[in-house]
Amino acid sequence: MAKGEYIVSLDIGTSKVRAIIGEQAGNTINVVGVGSASGEGIRHGSIVDIDLTVQSIKEAVDHAERMVGIHISSAYVGISGNHIHLENSHGVVAVSSPDREISEEDIARVLQQARVVALPPEREIIDVVAKEFIVDGLTGIVDPRGMLGVRLEVEAYLITGSRTAIHNVVRCVERAGIEVANLVLMPMAASTVALSHDERKLGVALVDIGAGATSVSVFENGVLVGSSIIPMGGDYVTHDIAIGLRTHTAAAEQVKLRHGCALVSAASEAEKFKVPRIGSNQEIEYTQYDLATIIEPRMQEIFSLVRKEIEKMGFLDLPSGYVLHGGCMAMQAAGDLAQEELRAPVRVAVPEFIGVRDPSFVNGVGMIGYALRSHLRNNNVHETVPADRPLKTGGGMFARLKDWLRDFI
Repeated sequence: MAKGEYIVSLDIGTSKVRAIIGEQAGNTINVVGVGSASGEGIRHGSIVDIDLTVQSIKEAVDHAERMVGIHISSAYVGISGNHIHLENSHGVVAVSSPDREISEEDIARVLQQARVVALPPEREIIDVVAKEFIVDGLTGIVDPRGMLGVRLEVEAYLITGSRTAIHNVVRCVERAGIEVANLVLMPMAASTVALSHDERKLGVALVDIGAGATSVSVFENGVLVGSSIIPMGGDYVTHDIAIGLRTHTAAAEQVKLRHGCALVSAASEAEKFKVPRIGSNQEIEYTQYDLATIIEPRMQEIFSLVRKEIEKMGFLDLPSGYVLHGGCMAMQAAGDLAQEELRAPVRVAVPEFIGVRDPSFVNGVGMIGYALRSHLRNNNVHETVPADRPLKTGGGMFARLKDWLRDFI
């Protein structure tokens, strides 16, 4: 993959659809183009109107194309939601090489064996991720390539999703004229830019507070060990503001983004703004303090639900605490309120790339980072691909996402 070739990610969210174009720069990436559009047709992270979603994707892609001056023909597409499940699995194969050296082919075969499970017809395997490899009874192996052995086993988990939900996402993208290079599980992609090696190793909760829902994922020993969705997000804050200020939802969203403060004690009475009163032509003046009295209770509720969900998942002590991202975390004092409510170390993740230095871009940038790491790991020789499309991996839209675990351990 040479300079001048692009990787494109497509983050289809409730409030925004974002297309991000990345260019390889050595072993890292440069973000060279960003396009966004309102997330019409999506409610609480699920597609409810195909046509409106297709239009939003087209607008976001067109915006990104015009910024860079290229034609986007395929993209990595993020997928998440409460239909995503993790299931433990086990695979075992005999090492095929006559000299008993474990090769990439052996690893691929044992991961394929881990996929052989009975699933309901409405479920689809998105990925299989290795937790550890076992060589002739020796456990705790992260990368068995080059080791000698007779029997290779893997303890893994399968990531499965609703066939209907997955097909609807793919259908929308393809109807927008974009080929699906691969599906990427959002928390795994986000972890590539949001989490450090030590955080993934020691134990951390990665929380994405989106507009329609909040995604909670736990990483331990370098792997994703739990995931859940809370059906509450930034849209609830906007709704509360619309009711509290008696204004339109669009105006409520605008003042949330411009003047929002999650902590009453940090809000200013000197910062003032006006909003149109619904049902009349009047504009009423409010202060940031007034706004914070509406925002803080709802944000407290979201953080409280996150903490309860983590406890419900069985993780009572996470040494690395919480790493939060998503549009709501760009709000003033959101991190401070989170630390109070979660009673643990809290950090807000922000991508370190010009043009996307905002917590809402973590998923999109993470997908590009995931794709690049997959490519670097699985290709010893640089390939040449057209400059108007990202590199494709796998053998089709539902091809198994590459096992990237060893990149981070």
